[in-house]
Amino acid sequence: MKKAELKEFLDNLYHKYHKKQSSKDPIWTLYKFSDERDIEIAGLIISSYAYGRVDQINQFTHRFFESISWNPYEFTINYSQIKDKKHLKGLYYRFNDEKDLSNLILGIQKALVKYGSLKNLFLHLYSADEVNITAPLQFFSQSITNNKIYYLLPDISKNSTAKRLNMYLRWMVRKDDIDLGIWSDKVSASKLIMPVDTHVYKIAQKLKLVKRKSCDIKFAIELTEKLKEFDPQDPVKYDFVLCHLGIDGREL
Repeated sequence: MKKAELKEFLDNLYHKYHKKQSSKDPIWTLYKFSDERDIEIAGLIISSYAYGRVDQINQFTHRFFESISWNPYEFTINYSQIKDKKHLKGLYYRFNDEKDLSNLILGIQKALVKYGSLKNLFLHLYSADEVNITAPLQFFSQSITNNKIYYLLPDISKNSTAKRLNMYLRWMVRKDDIDLGIWSDKVSASKLIMPVDTHVYKIAQKLKLVKRKSCDIKFAIELTEKLKEFDPQDPVKYDFVLCHLGIDGREL
């Protein structure tokens, strides 16, 4: 497929999916919140657990939010492992147990106390002069995990694609009918890195967008640079399309 044909193909798909509830996705849960403090915390929790089937992800995250009365900021900033453990009881999801969820909440709490918000934590190393966001991405993850890396947050230094964390940033930075863009005033969508999972990896190979074979952060960056040829200011807008081509089982 020639470049012009590929751009037209991707743009047509983007417009097809470019509306709320166009496909199953964990992001729709974020539209239940109106306070930006709730949105950024809920977004990080949802994205961290966004592995496996969408129905199961939504079921788990909804159970958690219901247990805290859909007030993630208030719960997180006041969280105590002793008095609040009842809210996490039985909240197991695949590889992760109650302790993992507690550690994630404590890490977010620590960031809120030190930086005031997750947005400010990310901005601590963000620079508009850099090509992409690998440095603030790593700092953001390590600040929350405190070098105690567990499955919920990635270690970029180990070449992870950081799919779920890059997806979280897409939700926070891009602004359209899908993404909420509550950080768009400070972070440019042109700096984002494509969230790459097995679906996106396979689709990108089929479309011959990337030559690299290894599915790692370098693959994600190479794919992003390729997509900048189609939209240099917003290359990650194609993420929802490429991901759901695989999830929805569409043939190329």
